[in-house]
This record gives sequence, C-alpha cells and structure tokens, in this order.
Amino acid sequence: MNDNLPHTAMPLSRLLLPPEPPTLAPGIVHSSFSVRGDARHSFRAWQERMDPVYDIRPPSKRAEDTFDASLSRYTIDNLSFFDFHTGPNLAVRSLGRVSTESVHDISFSVFLEGPPGQFLGGKPLPDAPHVPHIPQVPSILALDMDQPCTIRSFQGRILLLFVPRALVERSFPDAASLHGRWIHATTPLIRLIIEHLVALNRQIVGLDRGEARQRFITAVELLVAAFSRQAGLSGNGRAAVRAAVYGQVRRHVEANLHDPDLSPDSVLASLHLSRASVYRLFEHEGGLAAYIRSRRLRMAANELVRFPHIEVQDIASGLGFNDASSFTRAFRRAFDIAPRELHEYAPLLRQKNAAQERFA
Repeated sequence: MNDNLPHTAMPLSRLLLPPEPPTLAPGIVHSSFSVRGDARHSFRAWQERMDPVYDIRPPSKRAEDTFDASLSRYTIDNLSFFDFHTGPNLAVRSLGRVSTESVHDISFSVFLEGPPGQFLGGKPLPDAPHVPHIPQVPSILALDMDQPCTIRSFQGRILLLFVPRALVERSFPDAASLHGRWIHATTPLIRLIIEHLVALNRQIVGLDRGEARQRFITAVELLVAAFSRQAGLSGNGRAAVRAAVYGQVRRHVEANLHDPDLSPDSVLASLHLSRASVYRLFEHEGGLAAYIRSRRLRMAANELVRFPHIEVQDIASGLGFNDASSFTRAFRRAFDIAPRELHEYAPLLRQKNAAQERFA
C-alpha cells in the first residue's frame, strides 16, 4: 500500500460526514427527510412526517421487517416539488380529512421507477374497487386533494408536484374531474413531460428562483395539456366546443345541487344538449347521473361537517335524498363512513386538522 497520499486527498473524517445540503438560490426552500431499517421505528417516523396530508398505513396485514423511504422537497412560493424514494405503503385521505382541512391543491404523481401505484378510489382496503391494469411504464396520476382517495405505492421512486387549483383551472375547466386520471409514457408528449420533470429535479440546484419557477410552470402547463388531450378537451375546434359544454354542464349541476328536480333530463332540457354528447363528456365519472349523485354526496359531506346543528336527514333531503336508509347506504358506499358518524365526529376532526401544517 502506498502511504504517500497526495495532499489533495479528502480526510477520512470528511468522508464520514453526511453530505451538505444543496446550495439553492434565494427564494427556493429545500428540506429532506429519510428513514431506514427496523419497520417498527422507521414506518412510524414516516407516518408522522406524512401525517399533515396523508394517513400512511401498512400495505397488508403482514408486517414488514424493514422500511426505507426518503423525500427531498423544493418549494417556490405556493409550488412544491418532491422526490420520493419509498417502500410499499397505503396513503389514505379520508372523507374526514378532506372535509375539515384546507388542502385544495391538485397533485401530479410521476411513478418513475418501480411499478406504478394503484388508485383505489375513495375507500381504504378491503372494500376498494377493482383496480384497472396500469402499463408497466412511467405513469402520471392526477389527484384532487379535496376528494377522498387511497393510493397503494410499491417500492420505487415518485416525483410529486403540488399545484394550486387555480393554476390548473386556467386551462382545465374542472380540476376536480382530474381525480384518479392516469396518463402513461407511451407517447412523445408524455415522455417529454417526464424528461422535463427529471431535468428540473436534477438541475434546480443551479437555477435562480425565476428560472426554477418558470420551469415548474412549464411542467404544469404540459401536464394539464396532456390530461386535457386525454379527456378530449383540447386539440381542435371540436375539442374547444366539448370543453365549453363540459364547463357549462358542470356549472349548471353545481348551481342546482339543492334543486329536487335536478336530473340528467333536466340538465339536457335546460341547456338544450343531446344525451349522447353529454354522456361522452362524463364517461370518466360513469355518466351524468353518476356525476350528479357524486356531487350531491360530496356536498352532503361538506354540510354534515359545516352544520353540526342541522339534522342529518334535513341535509340529505335538501340535496334530493328523501329516503334516509338509501342515503345512508349510498354515503357509506362512497366514503366508507355513515353520515351520522361523520356528523358526530366533525368537531373533533376540525380540532385535529387545525393543528396540522402541510408538510411543515
């Protein structure tokens, strides 16, 4: 062994130090967090870190021996970009959470390495609906943080963007309808978006605040364009008409949720639209009738939390649910909780969520 090391060699003590945090331009805030090893401790630490937005649960009843995960977060004003390396888990946003907290962003999860996650709807296991096949390529999942959901993640890497709803709705007329939609890296546009996000994550250390923010905005614009194209709301004159009609129907439904006569037929008659064209626009939601029912149930959930002094059945009947038992069954199927339970727990939920800060 040659003991005459050059003077430029790094001291051993230096090699043992953790890496220094990246030096970022003023206005770009960075934080990181990681856990590793014994799942009894590391998984609980990860749960606590993610608690401001998600309830993290084990992916199955069989406990894992180890759990490794890390995150690196960059924030510019109200825009947040995460690089996650994660082990298997379930991330749950319950109806209680979304009805009592103030997180209304749209998130875009890029499943970059490992199997894409699974969107399990608004219910935790075991009552989650059938999960459709997801291509084994990098994929992007859009979520409305103002709606309940459960996401199963596997071992892998995820790039995650939190985007203010207003920024998305500049181009997509109803950001709520993005919830649960997928796009996959099977076209040049989607591959371009993923390459742009990977480059942003890699190069942000060398960017000034203005350039980093503009690249983030560009990523959002590309994402919204891709989801708009998938939904048939962009690309040509006909798409522009579909987008206008979609927005018109959505606004009409929202304005008339408390009208007992609201129905697909009343919407078509009021707006002079054809049944076939409107069904295609709302096919992702299961049709217009399913969309109206979903929006009424969601409004009922909001009112059950906001108005604890009003009887459950009065709230239900005010939204067109005149049969108490059928309303309870529909509500429980949608949100995995009875309306009376949510009504009673609402004050406690508000107290808990008032003390939380989003990924503080």
